[in-house]
Amino acid sequence: MALASVVGAVSSLPARALRGARDVAGGRTPVDAAVLGTLTLRMATGVTGTMLTYYFGRFERHGGIHIQPWHVGVMAALFYASELVGSPAFGVLSDRIGHRRIMLLGPVFGAVAVAITAVTVSLPVIALTRLLEGGSTAASVPSILGFIAFATASDEIARGRAVARFEAATLAGLLAGMVLAGPLFQLFGPPAFLLNALLYLLSFSLFRFGVRRGAEPEPAAAAHVKGEGLGRYARILRSRQVWLLAPTWIAINATLGLYTTQTLFQLVRAPDPRFAGQLLMGGFSPVAVSLGLGAGGLLFLAGLLYWGGRFKNLRRTSIIFRGVGGGFALLAAGLAINHAAEAPLPFTGLLVLLGAAGLFVLAGATPAALGLLADVTETYPDDRGAIMGLYSVFLGLGQITGSLVGGVAAQAAGLDGIFIASLVLLGIALVPLSHLRGYEHEVGRMAVTAPTTGAMGDA
Repeated sequence: MALASVVGAVSSLPARALRGARDVAGGRTPVDAAVLGTLTLRMATGVTGTMLTYYFGRFERHGGIHIQPWHVGVMAALFYASELVGSPAFGVLSDRIGHRRIMLLGPVFGAVAVAITAVTVSLPVIALTRLLEGGSTAASVPSILGFIAFATASDEIARGRAVARFEAATLAGLLAGMVLAGPLFQLFGPPAFLLNALLYLLSFSLFRFGVRRGAEPEPAAAAHVKGEGLGRYARILRSRQVWLLAPTWIAINATLGLYTTQTLFQLVRAPDPRFAGQLLMGGFSPVAVSLGLGAGGLLFLAGLLYWGGRFKNLRRTSIIFRGVGGGFALLAAGLAINHAAEAPLPFTGLLVLLGAAGLFVLAGATPAALGLLADVTETYPDDRGAIMGLYSVFLGLGQITGSLVGGVAAQAAGLDGIFIASLVLLGIALVPLSHLRGYEHEVGRMAVTAPTTGAMGDA
C-alpha cells in the first residue's frame, strides 16, 4: 500500500505541475507568480555575476586588462550600491503607482545589462552594467515584497511560508545561476551573457501575466501628502523598529557577501605562492566550483524552508540567534579545512559535517529577519513597498561591506582573511540582537488587518 501511494503521488506530479502552471499563467495564484518571477530573475542575476567573475579570471585572454582582487570587490560593490540607492526610490514609487508596474522594470534593466556585457572588455562600461543590474534588483525586490506583505497580512503561517519561499527562490535562483554559469561560460565564453537575456524575458512574462492587476492593493498615492516624496521614507527610517533590526541584518549580509564574489575569485584564480599553505586557495575550475555551490546551496535552501515553517512556534529573534551560532560553526569548520591538507580523512569528514550543520542553521536567519520586516509594515499599511525596500538597503549595505572588507582581507591573508573577517562580522551581528528581542513583542506579534480578497492565492 505504501508503495502504491508513492507511485500514485509520483504519477500525479505532471498533472499537478500543469495545473500549477495554468494557475500561475491565469493569475489565480499571484503570490506564486511573484515568487517564480523572483526565481528566474535571481537566476539571471546569478548567471551574470558569476560569469563575470569567471570572465575576470580570464580577462586578459579576451583582450582586457589584468584583474586584481580589488577590481572584483569594486564591481560587486557597484552592484549593491545601485541596489542600495535605488531601492528606497523604487519602493516609494511602487506604493504610489502600484507594485506590479515596478516589478516589470527589473527584468528590462537586467536584459539591457547583459546585452552590453557580452560585447565589451572595457571596465568602465562593465561598471555601468553592474549599476544596471543593481537597478534591476532595486526595482523588483521592494515591489515584490510589498505585494507579499499585503497578501499575507492576516495569516502569520502564510507569511512565514511566503517569505521563506521568497528567500528560497532568491537563493535557488542565485544558486542555479551560479551553477549554470560555469558550464555556460566554458562552452560559449562572453556570448553566453546574451543567452541570459532569455531568463529575464521569462521573469518579465511571469510578472506581467501571473500577477493580475486586481491582486495588488490600490496604489496609495492618495494617502500620501503631495510632494512628500522620500521625506516620508526618511521618517520611516527613523523608527525604532528599523534601527533595532538593521545592524544585525547588515552584519549577516556582510558575512554572506564575502562568499558571493570574493571567495569565488580566490577559488578560481591562479594559486598565490604567498598562501601555499592554504588548501583551498586557487586552482579550482569553474565547473568544480559550480558543483560545490550546488551542494551547499541545496543545503541552505533546505534550511530556509525548514526555519520558515517555524514562525508560529519560535520567536523571530530565536531563529536569528541560532542562525548566527550556525554561522560560527560553519566558519570555524572552513578555517580548519583550509589547513587540513595533512589531516586524517575521518577528521576532515567531521569538519565537513560540522560546516554543513552550521550552514543549515545559518539559513534560518534570513527569513526570520525578513518576517520581522514584513511585520513592521502593519504599522505602515500604505508604505509596504517602502518598508520592504529596506530589505535591499540592508542587503546592499551588508554586501558592499562584505565585498570591500573581503577584498582587503583576501589581499592580506587569502581565504584565512575572509574566514576571520566573517567571524568578526557575525560577532557584530550579535550585539544588537538582545535589544531587538526585548522589543520584538511590539514588532513581531502585532495584530494585523484582513487582506483584500483574492490577493493571497495559495501563499
